[in-house]
Amino acid sequence: MSAKLPMLTGYRVLDVGQFVAGPTCTRIMAELGAEVIKLELAPFGDRGRASGDKPRDPRVKNSSQSTYFFQHNHSKKSLALDIKQQRGRDLVRSLIPKIDVLVENFAPGAIARMGLGYDELKAINPRLIMCSISLAGQSGPLSQKPGFDYMGAAYSGITSTIGEADRGPAQIATAIGDSSTGVTAAMAVGFALLHRERTGEGQYIECSLLDTYFHMHEVNVPKSSLRGASFAPRRMGSLHPDAVPRGYFAARAKISSRSW
Repeated sequence: MSAKLPMLTGYRVLDVGQFVAGPTCTRIMAELGAEVIKLELAPFGDRGRASGDKPRDPRVKNSSQSTYFFQHNHSKKSLALDIKQQRGRDLVRSLIPKIDVLVENFAPGAIARMGLGYDELKAINPRLIMCSISLAGQSGPLSQKPGFDYMGAAYSGITSTIGEADRGPAQIATAIGDSSTGVTAAMAVGFALLHRERTGEGQYIECSLLDTYFHMHEVNVPKSSLRGASFAPRRMGSLHPDAVPRGYFAARAKISSRSW
């Protein structure tokens, strides 16, 4: 049986993301076969290059690669531009007719102030799908607050559910919100591409960490709706507030000599 092409072969993506959420979205698309061009801000590039472990081989001592950068940006092409300069912005616009998807996760409004907002780019390529990722959306009371993963967890009420009952809230040591928002964004872009195949229409997508984290509440949202202000999620360590027994418990292991 002949091998099938990856599902997104033939699509071209312009990745104007940094750190985790935006790059996760485009990394998934790259893994599915899309040609992803990562646009990094000159002269330093994605800030993720400064995180993680660097190569130890003295021959590449000054390499800008890092484990952090590679994890979120493998399988992509890379282009460094100063889009704060007119020439850099003109080069981005020259790419837009050849691009299917643009993903960015600057602070809300930042890319529009550079003349690269959806309305401007749609005029160049009406079939363009653009996805903006942020802490709390592009409009609304929290939209102008820049923020990262832990802030989205706090605003959504997730942080207050993590930790031991007799202590303060805890933080999870992995970027669950950033990574999950990247997955959500990739899924939304995939649906938008399907819609475009049916109608020929491009569209603008917003994804936020706050929405992603709020979606993670298992039962707290309907409980809060029913009980009102009297309800507050409790921290229970490794135990589950509704399913019993469910959690981590000390136990003695019994090893059987029976061969399976």
